[in-house]
Amino acid sequence: MANFLLAFLLLLLLLRLEHCYGEPMASYEQSSMLISAGGQHKRHRRLGLLFPEWVAAADRKLLADSDVNPDLVVAQDGSGDYRSIVEAVAAVPKERGGSTTRFVIYVKAGVYKEYVEIPSSMENLMMTGDGIDATVVTGNRSVKDGYRTFQTPTFGVSGNGFIARDMTFQNTAGPEKEQAVALLSQSNQSVFYRCSFKGYQDTLYVHSQTQFYRNCDVYGTVDFIFGNATVVFQNCNLCVRRPMSGQKNTVTAQGRNSSDQTTGISIHNSVVAAASDLAPVQGLFKTYLGRPWGNYSRTVVMKTELGDLIDPAGWLEWDDRPAPDTLYYGEFMNTGAGADTSRRVTWPGYHVINNSSEAEKFTVGSFLSGDSWIPATGVPFTSGL
Repeated sequence: MANFLLAFLLLLLLLRLEHCYGEPMASYEQSSMLISAGGQHKRHRRLGLLFPEWVAAADRKLLADSDVNPDLVVAQDGSGDYRSIVEAVAAVPKERGGSTTRFVIYVKAGVYKEYVEIPSSMENLMMTGDGIDATVVTGNRSVKDGYRTFQTPTFGVSGNGFIARDMTFQNTAGPEKEQAVALLSQSNQSVFYRCSFKGYQDTLYVHSQTQFYRNCDVYGTVDFIFGNATVVFQNCNLCVRRPMSGQKNTVTAQGRNSSDQTTGISIHNSVVAAASDLAPVQGLFKTYLGRPWGNYSRTVVMKTELGDLIDPAGWLEWDDRPAPDTLYYGEFMNTGAGADTSRRVTWPGYHVINNSSEAEKFTVGSFLSGDSWIPATGVPFTSGL
């Protein structure tokens, strides 16, 4: 038992390390899920693990003896109810607006080349897969191919209360195709847990409403997390890819355009690092934490490891226009080679946050009012700093 616990503790430490340099490693639970999901169609999947005492109760509730009872199963080999995600979504009972019952779709491992839309009438839908890079939804629509940005998502979510777990969403259009969204969410109180979002420019469109991302990987180049939601990324890996020649990388482009909007992007206890294609040549490209898409753009990076790819200035103007005085960009207790704030921009709206009470405003508990709704999703989270 002692050896088992030691191995398990080491595994948890490894899972916390950033994995932008290669393919993400499946978690212990995901590995069990892959094994149990193999073979015949199983509607009831039980996972049993032993956890040390210090593992949080919320994590135990989700991970130990976790029951997943899908209402529908998608499998490309015909072992489920449907072969495509689109077919399964079409089979969900209509007009679920206001429904408090969770409807679960389990998508077995496979690469699903399709465009999926979860409409606003479809509330409290959960979609779970077999793990990052095991269950993959992929597309390649882009602005260069004649679509508008909001028409490019491989996966779009409008129904409130959406949860995705253990899946990859990607847009393979490439850096030369400009804006090409992997996932767009305008789902209020939506949660993405152990998911990966892969693209280049405009990978993840956090369009609006309140959203939470935990233990996720986001890959991209220009403005690859953008939109005007109220959103927190917690324990996530933000992986910067190699852009086109002459481009500058920007992790965020937050779109707040009024002082009375409560929106913004908060990055907490995460990692910003070069992906494997950028790492060998990162000296050829400048990378910034963000640029203002709106005059009141608001982004805060807290207790996050910033790699040496981050330019000393930290933040970038929008198309060389002077940064508006009304933006709010903040950094609090970050670490790593890119965390030095001594040469940051001197804009009136840029802040080195020196007290925890100010930083606390951008936590899950305060910024998202997460204590009131995230526990019901079963996803682990840290409420405060």
